[in-house]
Amino acid sequence: MNKAEWPLWEVFIRSKNGLSHKHVGSLHAPDSEIALENARDVYTRRNEGPSIWVVESKNIFATDPADNDMLFETAKNKIYRHPSFYDIPKEVKNI
Repeated sequence: MNKAEWPLWEVFIRSKNGLSHKHVGSLHAPDSEIALENARDVYTRRNEGPSIWVVESKNIFATDPADNDMLFETAKNKIYRHPSFYDIPKEVKNI
């Protein structure tokens, strides 16, 4: 496999302060091990995070924006799921 045929990998990093991984960019690599090493070298030069994920782009599936009405319409009908119907005690802060 030559360099032009290397698959595209998406890179996700978890910051020290947070718990969720964030997408930080993409890179080409021949396999997952090299993708992980390259992601470390390119995206964590200043010790930005304790955890790195690399996922081959072809394995990521996402919704199509054209399908949003069909996919998310039922959520709009369930307004009881929104916290606006609940009284929050004064003692509870930062909500």
